[in-house]
Amino acid sequence: MMSEPKFYPCYINGEWIGADHSDRIQVENPATGEVWAAVPNCSVEQAQQALETSQAAQQDWQDLPPVERANYIYELADRLKAEKEHFAKLLVMEQGKTLDEARFEVDDTIRYMTYSAEAARRIEGQIFPSDQPNEQLMIYKVPYGVTVGLCAFNYPLALIGRKLGPALVTGNTMVLKPHEATPVTASEFCRLVDEAGLPKGVVNMVIGTGAEIGAALVASPITKLVSVTGSIRAGQAICASAAENVTALSLELGGKAPFIVLDDADLDKAVEAAVVARFANCGQVCICNEVVLVHEKVADEFTEKVLARIKGIKVGDPMKNIGMGPSTTAGGLARIDDIVKKTVAEGATLACGGRRPEGPEFEKGNWYEPTVLLNATKDSTAVKEEIFGPVMPIVKISSYEEALEIANAREDGLSAYLWTRDYRKFMHAVGHLQVGTIFINKGIVGYIQGYHSGHKRSGLGGEDGVHGIEGYLQKRTIYLGCQ
Repeated sequence: MMSEPKFYPCYINGEWIGADHSDRIQVENPATGEVWAAVPNCSVEQAQQALETSQAAQQDWQDLPPVERANYIYELADRLKAEKEHFAKLLVMEQGKTLDEARFEVDDTIRYMTYSAEAARRIEGQIFPSDQPNEQLMIYKVPYGVTVGLCAFNYPLALIGRKLGPALVTGNTMVLKPHEATPVTASEFCRLVDEAGLPKGVVNMVIGTGAEIGAALVASPITKLVSVTGSIRAGQAICASAAENVTALSLELGGKAPFIVLDDADLDKAVEAAVVARFANCGQVCICNEVVLVHEKVADEFTEKVLARIKGIKVGDPMKNIGMGPSTTAGGLARIDDIVKKTVAEGATLACGGRRPEGPEFEKGNWYEPTVLLNATKDSTAVKEEIFGPVMPIVKISSYEEALEIANAREDGLSAYLWTRDYRKFMHAVGHLQVGTIFINKGIVGYIQGYHSGHKRSGLGGEDGVHGIEGYLQKRTIYLGCQ
């Protein structure tokens, strides 16, 4: 007999809450399809309450010295470190990544929080010479006020740290809304917020769909900045909603990262990087290798090495660290399979994968084999659409210029990979590849002191590093007459 799913509440003004009606959202384990947790399906009124209490708490929080705000963030990071294994296992159960990947996500969250706390003594203003005597011209940097953090399902915990740390250290308050498929770690993180003694209202968390609760948070005049990690479609809707109040936005949206391999590349290193950057977290990383553009002179050798490397990827129970876990949502799995089927119907060849793995352990859950599509073209569905899953289309190119043209023809521009020993080509790419991040002879990575941003439809603003901290501050100019 199946046990009753454990209930994880939301957090408003320092209080634990259920929904103000009986509606709940069930949380499924992506590996088994089992419902193991339940969370409140919050009302618009509760979202408004979260915003109002954030607004009431914000000025007192801003008035604290930054180092005092930082001490709370350090405390959160320490508490998270003490419960690393607990949070890692929750991530496996709600998101489907392997246990090692989950442990790394907890570590990453700690790094995000710690880096933000360390920035407390580096919030800088400016003083400029005045045009008149006995005057000062100063530019202060001040918080926006109430901010909203809308988090995606692929990194439920790390995205909280990535958004909340910078928001809090700069004097903002924040209302968090995790993705409704992965809300449990957010609830447990708020338990740490409560235990760390943060003032009531500084951190609030509500759960619900983006169409209802997310929209209410974005549209409210109380909200002064919205930080979003999500799809381009979601970002476009948020932009339209935020326009009414001219709300500031930081949008980290989707992309279709090309993995460009030229004929002079170190193929062994490129192959390893291509496989890791495609199948990590079951392909659910916004800066993943979404399509390989490989020079025709080395395409066959590259493909042979890729297929040999993929044979070593084991699919199985993510809690056992077998290799690659499932997709997070059933809807995402269906979309992946549909893209593969369309691409094969268009003439591509299925070199491996393209189906649910065989065996009783894979009969339920959101499983898909590591998949490679050969003979794809720039017009193939799997090359045009963001897959966000364990599928690698491979397209042969004749030159660097062709790869550049394919990459820059897209309306998005989040990231790209380039493998070549020709310094003239990679220096040209720095100035001409229209994306926010370029990995040159380098696999997928994201350092907290860097900057994560997209160009074109892949976003506005960005996160991480000094520029990420800066994104939570607005400038206030002071003309001071000394009479």
